[in-house]
Amino acid sequence: MGIMSKMGIWHSGISFLLLLLVGYAALLLIVYFNQAGMLFLPNYGGASSRATPANAELDFEAVALIAEDGVQLDAWYVPATNERGVILFCHGNAGTIANRLSTLTIFNELDFSSLIFDYRGYGRSGGKPTEAGTYRDAEAAWQYLRDKGYGEDEIVIMGRSLGAAVAAELAHRHHPGAVVLESAFTSVPDAAAEVYPFLPVRWLSRFRYETINYLQSITAPVLIVHSRDDEIISFAHGQRLFDAANSPKQFLELKGGHNDGIYVSGVDYYQDGLNKFFQRYVDRP
Repeated sequence: MGIMSKMGIWHSGISFLLLLLVGYAALLLIVYFNQAGMLFLPNYGGASSRATPANAELDFEAVALIAEDGVQLDAWYVPATNERGVILFCHGNAGTIANRLSTLTIFNELDFSSLIFDYRGYGRSGGKPTEAGTYRDAEAAWQYLRDKGYGEDEIVIMGRSLGAAVAAELAHRHHPGAVVLESAFTSVPDAAAEVYPFLPVRWLSRFRYETINYLQSITAPVLIVHSRDDEIISFAHGQRLFDAANSPKQFLELKGGHNDGIYVSGVDYYQDGLNKFFQRYVDRP
């Protein structure tokens, strides 16, 4: 092979490598600047639904919460007849409160009132979602319940998926009666590193949601709920969170995927797991 041919091959290789590097750099930029759109999915699935708890035959009060920075939030308060306490529920990153009627029904059947709210930028809530904003939104929900007359020990703070991080942040600043973290990640960078192992996500991440750090300062009883089959947030996250939690603590293991674990495991099984935890740590003698 002549020297010119060898040089041509070498230049072609360098050009290809440079093309790959440029493409990779472009991908990094896309990921960096589009993180909010990847994390917050208010329009996912049936997010346009106008369903209310009345569709599930539940009495409710429509509530307008005001966060400390003035953002108005859409929320529902669902009372229980033979109330054992109240659950402040922080939902996941996709969809709105209209997609959580089955969850509200489960709480009601357990004789717990509930307060569920849409984060800023979700449903009928104003503003745009941010990490700090979601924390302010949960704080507004907490203050609503306190103003309504609930004592701290009567409030269970519960979150699912992304909402578990929001719930943990809220709980580490207050003293609720109990905390339930379901299908939770240890942090956004930890979860993203598993999904995108080919990207330096720990360096790129503009969102933290460090559930595990908040959890370590929580002194209330904690229930960790996670499925060994979770395809989005691996079971290892639930295990690490349980190990990091202070006693008293319990673990409820589900079956099935991230979004259907309650139903694959069985609603009765799920309710029974919650009920046993509440009986032990929330119900008053």
